[in-house]
Amino acid sequence: MTRVAGIDCGTNSIRLLVADVHPDTGELIELDRRMTIVRLGQGVDRTGRLAPEALERTFAACREYAAVIEELGAERLRFVATSASRDAENRDEFVRGVVDILGVEPEVISGDQEAAFSFTGATSELDGDERYLVVDIGGGSTEFVVGNRHVEAARSVDIGCVRLTERHVRHDPVSAEEADAIRADVRAALDLAEQTVPLASAETLVGLAGSVTTVAAIALDLPEYDSGKIHRAVIPYEQVVAVTERLLASTHDERAAIPVMHPGRVDVIVAGALVLREIMERTGARQVVVSEHDILDGIALSVA
Repeated sequence: MTRVAGIDCGTNSIRLLVADVHPDTGELIELDRRMTIVRLGQGVDRTGRLAPEALERTFAACREYAAVIEELGAERLRFVATSASRDAENRDEFVRGVVDILGVEPEVISGDQEAAFSFTGATSELDGDERYLVVDIGGGSTEFVVGNRHVEAARSVDIGCVRLTERHVRHDPVSAEEADAIRADVRAALDLAEQTVPLASAETLVGLAGSVTTVAAIALDLPEYDSGKIHRAVIPYEQVVAVTERLLASTHDERAAIPVMHPGRVDVIVAGALVLREIMERTGARQVVVSEHDILDGIALSVA
């Protein structure tokens, strides 16, 4: 067994996975998986820079993760940074802070690399021989990957729950005009994605990341967030629509009171749900398979 650690630092959250990897099968045996909402991408779409307070929140999480990695004795670590740090003018400040704390340089990967990691992590344990469309709805970007065992086509586009919320939302609840503006951005981005990825060509839609898992948890009417019940759940299109309409009609406080809602997602979940709904409408998917395994698992597998 090889003990590895992977860190995925996105626009909204930073996540850690420490796992043992079987040398023959590539199976991941999870030892520790955790997530912290740090909102690294706060204001990046508007200013082009990482805010000082966002950097400090991220560095605080890195210090926590460094202690976990040392305690569990991971032999190798890979730190991958995605959309927000790709876009920021002052990303060198971010890089220096991570190196000081964790001793490794964050790899600011391309959208295509991000898509490949997401595909590997999401499909490595799925049964069947069909083609998958894997959709990873992040804070700053969304990745689309089509493939069967291997990536056939991938595209990253700049629609994410944080970016769209900061760009358009000024009212509580979200106004009809703001929702329409979000939908228009998503549809334009889907047009771009379709230039590279045949979105309607796959038999199975697989949805990743916090917007999708939160919509699934609400659709399942769970009394608390339960990864075991959410992972590999199949949510019909009609339920995605119902949850999205509920979120659109709700205030910040009403969303915060939903038992499965993480506090860091309350203000951005409406945009995330709209992205998922628009994707299902564009592809004609009648259901989405929800995966808790994603880019983080792909990063850990790549380390081993």
